[in-house]
Amino acid sequence: MPYEERYEKALVSMKAHEAFISSFIQEHLDDQAVAKLKGVWQEGVKPIPEDASFEEKYEVTYGNWVWETKNAYRFIRERLGKEGLQQFVHTEVEGHKREYAGPAVFLLRVVRAFSPGSAFEMLAKKAAYQMQWLTPFSVSELTQERAVFDVPRCKLLDFRDTNDMCFYGCQRAYPTWMAELFNVEVKIERKQNGCMMTLNP
Repeated sequence: MPYEERYEKALVSMKAHEAFISSFIQEHLDDQAVAKLKGVWQEGVKPIPEDASFEEKYEVTYGNWVWETKNAYRFIRERLGKEGLQQFVHTEVEGHKREYAGPAVFLLRVVRAFSPGSAFEMLAKKAAYQMQWLTPFSVSELTQERAVFDVPRCKLLDFRDTNDMCFYGCQRAYPTWMAELFNVEVKIERKQNGCMMTLNP
């Protein structure tokens, strides 16, 4: 994936997170809490240099996305506890389902009706491509029966205080929405600062 596209995906993801995180905080707390969280975000968000390369823009935007998301998880944990984090995971899953529901999902379901293996392979290849903006990884297996992504060192975990992002965002939300929207089972095995992710139809 070229850095221009990685930058765009990081930027879109950050804006989407800002919107639904703010909505969640407003619904479960109040406007004052939203303002407090946005103040925390502003403390750590770095400006994106206009004359920078797309790689540099991507790195800055990725860091901003991590800063905002990890502080949102911390804020929710402090104000709403583990139950609040579970509710947030549910909100995140529903948001991803709405974001990805559309012609592509319909096409995938049509293909699955005639060739389940081909549909799974199409989805696994798409997932492998989309995942490139998140972290470096390798694909050790990709067939019509199984896909295995090996993440030896997750880019996300190179940042401090990102365990909640890893646990709730990656290990909980991602497998849930993949199962509910695409009927694909995702198993993520954490290995120190990396993981092994296995997809099965």
